Amino acid sequence: MVRPLTRTALSGYCLTTRRNGTTRRTATTSRREPSTLQVPAQDRWHWEQPIRLALGTASALGLARFAYGLLVPAMRGELHWSLAQAGALTTANGLGYLLGAVASALVARWLSVTATFRLGMVITAVALAATAVSSSYPVLLLTRAAAGLGGALVFITGGVIASRVAASARSAAPLTIYFSGAGLGIALSGTLIPPVLDGDPGRWPLVWAGLAAGASLATVISWTAARSSHEINTNASSIDLHDLARLWPVTAAYLLFAAGYIAYITFLSAYLAAHHASVVQVALTWALLGLAAVAAPALWSRPISTWRDARALAASLAVLGTASGVALVSATPAAVTVSAIGYGASFLAVPAAVTRVVQAAIPPADWTRALATFTIVFAAGQTAGPYLAGALADQYGTGATLAWTAALCAAGAGLATLTGGLRR
Repeated sequence: MVRPLTRTALSGYCLTTRRNGTTRRTATTSRREPSTLQVPAQDRWHWEQPIRLALGTASALGLARFAYGLLVPAMRGELHWSLAQAGALTTANGLGYLLGAVASALVARWLSVTATFRLGMVITAVALAATAVSSSYPVLLLTRAAAGLGGALVFITGGVIASRVAASARSAAPLTIYFSGAGLGIALSGTLIPPVLDGDPGRWPLVWAGLAAGASLATVISWTAARSSHEINTNASSIDLHDLARLWPVTAAYLLFAAGYIAYITFLSAYLAAHHASVVQVALTWALLGLAAVAAPALWSRPISTWRDARALAASLAVLGTASGVALVSATPAAVTVSAIGYGASFLAVPAAVTRVVQAAIPPADWTRALATFTIVFAAGQTAGPYLAGALADQYGTGATLAWTAALCAAGAGLATLTGGLRR
């Protein structure tokens, strides 16, 4: 796809004249008519926008959702929770995420995609700050739900903006960069939180305050990156069962992924604590997981862009299931490190691959609605997953959460291979 350069994008033109049978070309600065010179669309985007936009996923996912896994041992001990109760806070986050997914298309139609992204960033930062001021279980459930709601608004609308950049660039790189922002949040959380809590788990409110400060900074930096060159009208309906039915293998695979992946990252620190891991090992494991997620675009951009149908989705789910199983087989530091790196390098590729499937199968005007619909499926899965996995862990030990992730992601990989040709 190419686009003509306009007068504002070109400083001079080439004037062709003919004299004595000889063709001459000279430069001119005339701006009377637009040039017909054309350049590839992929030259018209810059890395700066998706990189700053990725701070949205760093805040909404890395800080507001995944960092909670680092706080589970401390909060569970200080507040005397069971693993099921700890998982219920992630379930509350998932419920809020579900509400945000249901509302996102309507809110984006009312406010615009850009304004909805910014609203979600603000809600996320405020919810994290509110989590730091109370130890009441009902209040914590509400603040986690609010963080989930804000996160859904950010995730969906940021994905729409990144999709437009990717479509213009004819590359999946802007999408994978956007989703990998969560890895940055994980890496920073994993590096900073364990030392703060080491020896004094009662500092968990201080950690939430720090996460709120980080989310606020991300809001400021990403504010202007949330621009879109044009706002596409979205359908008023936020749910379209036809999209889900036509892409049912992808729908089912995404549901299983959502219910499975969240258990691993929610209970990873609890698993390490159960095996008496040092604070250095916990910090290193989380940091490597986050850095692997940041590096994921280099691994997955080409497969997501070029592999047919949902093959990239199937491959990323297969890697994710295998990585989860590695730590289940052995709890040695080396095995857990390999597991965390494999998990980090693959789990954010799944939503990027699903977004690419949506982009290939559904017209651009319907992307917001379609992404919201698939995010509802995702939210339903991750709402149920943590509580169910936590209940299993109460009965069979924290290793059950890893088995849960491995089994569901493997099943999702199998379903993704059933996807046929993707046509709009």
